[in-house]
Amino acid sequence: MKNKKKLTIGLFNDSFYPMIDGVISVVHNYAINLLKYANVIVFVPYYPGKKYDDSTLPYKVVRCKSINIPYGDYPWPQPNFDKLFLQELENCHLDIVHIHSPFGLGKMGIKYAKKHNIPVIATMHSQFKQDFKRAVKIDFLANILTKSRIKIFNKCDECWAVNSEVARIFYEDYGYKELPKVMNNATEMKLIPNNSSLLKEINNKYKIVKDEKVFLFVGRLNKLKGVLFLVNSLKVLKEKNPLFKFKMLFVGSGQDEDELKELVKNFKMNNEIIFCGRVSDRNLLGAFYKRADLFLFPSLYDASSIVQIEAASQKTPTLFLEGAATTATVTNNQNGYIIENDIEKYADKIMDIINNEKDYLKVCENAYKELYVNWEDKIQEVLELYQNIIDKKNH
Repeated sequence: MKNKKKLTIGLFNDSFYPMIDGVISVVHNYAINLLKYANVIVFVPYYPGKKYDDSTLPYKVVRCKSINIPYGDYPWPQPNFDKLFLQELENCHLDIVHIHSPFGLGKMGIKYAKKHNIPVIATMHSQFKQDFKRAVKIDFLANILTKSRIKIFNKCDECWAVNSEVARIFYEDYGYKELPKVMNNATEMKLIPNNSSLLKEINNKYKIVKDEKVFLFVGRLNKLKGVLFLVNSLKVLKEKNPLFKFKMLFVGSGQDEDELKELVKNFKMNNEIIFCGRVSDRNLLGAFYKRADLFLFPSLYDASSIVQIEAASQKTPTLFLEGAATTATVTNNQNGYIIENDIEKYADKIMDIINNEKDYLKVCENAYKELYVNWEDKIQEVLELYQNIIDKKNH
């Protein structure tokens, strides 16, 4: 792509390393791939009490002060009360702002863009209403909070949704001013070879034997992501198929981790269900996907999770729930699996998939061919849209 000058792009998000989640992964991959063609600056919060060496990253990171929220996974950014942050932001001379959250730093990105008359784009990553419902427990208040976020999005020049279903939700259900453009996510992961030593490392560490099937979940251990549903389904799977040997690997951490572990203990499934903690090594994480026979993702919360693309990058198909926004790119029994929101039916579907090896192998190949997208390719599309929006703003 030929530009008049090298762009300076500002990416704004309300979370970042040392936390690990899908949106953080997206922001990091935007930055690292855009850096080949542009100047990139990432604006994110500090984490009180947690250090992270930003100098290990190839792009510039500017952090603002934040405060911890009791019982929350993420801190609350305070950019308006951080003079050093505001000074550094002012000296960055951005050409375009791209926000990935409609909260503190997202609002700051919009404020900067309006002040300097440059375009601002937002990516709609999450179904915020579900977060608000869990936090306030009252639908009326959740609706008010959702509308307040939509007002933020409505201030942007353009909004991108991570798939067609999320675009529909924000337009029809949440009240965004127009149907958002769809910009699917991607992954930097490459297919890991079958003879990788990392696969043997996982087998040895978690005592996985040859005849055991391996199931995997990667993400925050949060009720909204269906992790309790998943454990209950695995209990049914074990009871119905007592001779079937499997290992379920949970990779990640989160606010409901203790409750989840207690449930596993009560079900006496500690031999089958293993908590692996957070995995920050991307090669090792890729090996987890490669080692798994099936990725289990019964989340009705996620919009378009990076993990399902990462799984597809290793030819590992995902089992979703009917009605999930994450299924927008999935064709049932072709490149993934979709089943009703029912614990027993989810368990039965797992067994059905395992028992139909010929069809399963076709789905594995199709997941790789149809759902796997690499960031190197996706970022060319992003750059072209950035330049078009800048040109439109200038004229």
